Amino acid sequence: MTYAFDPELVPWISMMPRITLTDVDRIRRDEAEMFGEPRYEPPVPLEIRDISVPGPRDAPDVPVRIYSPVARDGDLPGMLFIHAGGFVLGSVDISHDDAACIAAEVGAIVLSVEYRLAPESPFPAGLEDCYAALTWTAAHAAELGIDPGRLAVGGESAGGGLSAAVALMARDRGGPALCFHLLGIPELDDRLDTPSMRAYTDTPIWNRPNAELSWDYYLGEGVRGTGGVSPYAAPARAADLSGLPPAYVTTCEFDPLRDEGLIYAQRLIQAGVPTEVHHYPGTFHGSTMIREAAVTRRMHADRLDALRRALAPS
Repeated sequence: MTYAFDPELVPWISMMPRITLTDVDRIRRDEAEMFGEPRYEPPVPLEIRDISVPGPRDAPDVPVRIYSPVARDGDLPGMLFIHAGGFVLGSVDISHDDAACIAAEVGAIVLSVEYRLAPESPFPAGLEDCYAALTWTAAHAAELGIDPGRLAVGGESAGGGLSAAVALMARDRGGPALCFHLLGIPELDDRLDTPSMRAYTDTPIWNRPNAELSWDYYLGEGVRGTGGVSPYAAPARAADLSGLPPAYVTTCEFDPLRDEGLIYAQRLIQAGVPTEVHHYPGTFHGSTMIREAAVTRRMHADRLDALRRALAPS
């Protein structure tokens, strides 16, 4: 198909990583080279350290990277950051720039989670890792310097979907209390039946073929689209979205995930959840990697502004 991409994005598209999930081992080997070294230079000093926190029952400990502004006066907001990667790719190293940027420019303590990946560790392994990291963060808020009343979760793509699931899980399990959840271009629905998912079979970075493989790896072959899929795996299936924390949802025009993100945002609003929605014309899944374009700069600025407002002292 021909797409009306933002003109500033067009010259960069041919240089974007060619992602196909047909060979997970190969793309994991090439991942660091495809996405390059971290480029973000924080405007304030950050303390960055790697730790492990207790994992779910009968599971390994969960590696977590903590980003803390060095200069701070009193407790700061905290954010559990969940990386992208279609449930099968990604790492705290690949998502370093995003986590560091939030810590430095929002003034938050960010915990980036190295959750287990599919297909080796299918649902619910990665989600339970994220929830375990959240419960540990809440329990250790005082020693981390986090204000427990300003604890958020957020991520991009699969990380956005996992963030939605963590928020559902926290609500249903009675905590930890979240003040906000950020769902960036979220992967939410295994049924793959929205107009955007049916239409965008050849878009850059993410397309329907990758979405099909992503869900097959995460849920197991032959499970996606069937009746037994948990709403914690695919939050779009959750019947009740009431009682969730305020949300910020982003979508891109030429992204197969566009419609499931917009539908979920609308359902949050209908359920009485304060929800801010930003849809960006001319963009595609992963176009935020092209930081030179005005629309991309706006996307980054909007996200930081939303986090500053959501995590400000009450």
